[in-house]
Amino acid sequence: MNTDARSLQRLVLPTTLAISLLLSACANMSAEQKGTATGAGIGVAAGAVLGGLIGGRDGATTGALLGGAAGAVGGNIWSKKMEAKRQAMEQATQGTGVEVARTADNQLKLQVPSDISFDTGRADLKPELRTVLEHFGNGLSNDPSLRVRVVGHTDSTGNDTINDKLSVERANSVRNFLVDRGISPGRIEAAGRGSHEPIADNASAENRAKNRRVEIFLREQDKPA
Repeated sequence: MNTDARSLQRLVLPTTLAISLLLSACANMSAEQKGTATGAGIGVAAGAVLGGLIGGRDGATTGALLGGAAGAVGGNIWSKKMEAKRQAMEQATQGTGVEVARTADNQLKLQVPSDISFDTGRADLKPELRTVLEHFGNGLSNDPSLRVRVVGHTDSTGNDTINDKLSVERANSVRNFLVDRGISPGRIEAAGRGSHEPIADNASAENRAKNRRVEIFLREQDKPA
């Protein structure tokens, strides 16, 4: 092994250990801090390897520093605004059965179960869902950087012709409610998946109820969909 290779190894191995420690520490960090720490660690390692290949030991050091900085920025794409909305929706939907989560691609996701969303075979919004949507829509009309995607789902009862149509109608009911609250129609996408994307098997009434759901996604315009 030549001198440059040994130097690169001495830099990358501790960096790999540092990434592991950063990821372990993420359990006590906010979502924004997790993204920054993870991105920085990965950026350091990538920068060190690339810099080492190009410029030996000095290049590895420089690459690590630049990679860490770039990774910190790239990893921190879950903004304070999105985190604030996540926390607000968690509080607003507490006890309703609505699941509020941050997705892997940094969208805010609300999964609304059937018991508070729609009656069987219907696309009319239940009062409980209207309340959730009121909270969800707060402030969106004044923030054009935010985009909404609504996806309707059904269970396997009935045929695809009925279920596909019903799932779209349910998504459009949510979309129309938000439009009536002042959100531009061009900012809201509505789609139906029928029974094609179940989250549980349809062998029991309980599982069929899980599959009859609406998923609502919120993202910033300049973030990937």
